[in-house]
Amino acid sequence: MKLAVVLFNLGGPDTLANVEPYLRNLFSDRAIIDLPSILRLPLARLIASRRAPVARQIYGHMGGGSPIVPETEAQARALESALAAAGHEARCFIAMRCWHPFTSEAITAVKAYQPEHVVLLPLYPQFSTTTSQSSLKEWSRQSRQAGLAMPAHEVCCYPFEDGFVDAAADLLDQALHRAKSGIHYRVLFSAHGLPKRVVDRGDPYQWQVERTVEAIIARCKTRGLDYSVCYQSRVGPLEWIGPATDAEVRRAGAERTGLTVMPVAFVSEHSETLVELDIEYARLAEESGAPDYIRVPAVRTHPAFINGLAQLVLAAVGSKTPVTCAAGRICPPGRTCGHERVPAHV
Repeated sequence: MKLAVVLFNLGGPDTLANVEPYLRNLFSDRAIIDLPSILRLPLARLIASRRAPVARQIYGHMGGGSPIVPETEAQARALESALAAAGHEARCFIAMRCWHPFTSEAITAVKAYQPEHVVLLPLYPQFSTTTSQSSLKEWSRQSRQAGLAMPAHEVCCYPFEDGFVDAAADLLDQALHRAKSGIHYRVLFSAHGLPKRVVDRGDPYQWQVERTVEAIIARCKTRGLDYSVCYQSRVGPLEWIGPATDAEVRRAGAERTGLTVMPVAFVSEHSETLVELDIEYARLAEESGAPDYIRVPAVRTHPAFINGLAQLVLAAVGSKTPVTCAAGRICPPGRTCGHERVPAHV
């Protein structure tokens, strides 16, 4: 079977000069700002111009650009190897939502490859209308325009997929072994935040993040963990889901509690982990009085995670509806679910 796997992620600017255009693309997405284009696009330009100076400082800490594309390339090559070991001729393509390589670039490359099947694989373990759904809708729209008429299959979400959970639990256990004697630690499972109104409209992201954390705790070899689920990267005046990660860092400092911080919704390293967690929150922890600060790495190319992705890909090829990490729909009633989406070409 000749298989194309399309890996979806947000993307990031590759140079400081591209920070503002990247932000403009981000805030132009109707899944992020739900307004008519006549209002949304000027607003996106305004927000991008105001946020660009601070964002350039952030990307300056990472050498002038985001590492997300090379991180995703490494995941793509590892996934190709895992699928080859299972006996499949597979090539992985990257489709970023807000910067190169864009969805249109991935479609051109897939069309030239001429696979028998295409699997659409969001690198977002937890489904959200603002991430996975936005990427999948963009693929559907652009693939129709490009005349890409070959079987396509979708992975919806995998918040408690065994490989993902095994990888996360292993990395957490390794980090906990670095704990200093005589210090009580709390694990902060930090995920990217969402405006509360998005969740109130039925977005399943927060519910799925909580299921991820429950699965990791159950799989972790260290028992009796003190932990909190929290949310980072809040922007703008809207009310966001909480508790906020920075507030949890301050609380730990006030209680003289050490911190082990784990990115639970990011599968690669980028600005939210390398700057926000590693620099900003580490500094806040020290200033707040936390006696130690340990950061757990993202799952990246952990073998268990990559093998789990391979199993999801193969399950998707045999399914006419989007697949999850369980049999059928996993979200409770009242939650928007990508599992019911009918792929563009099946």
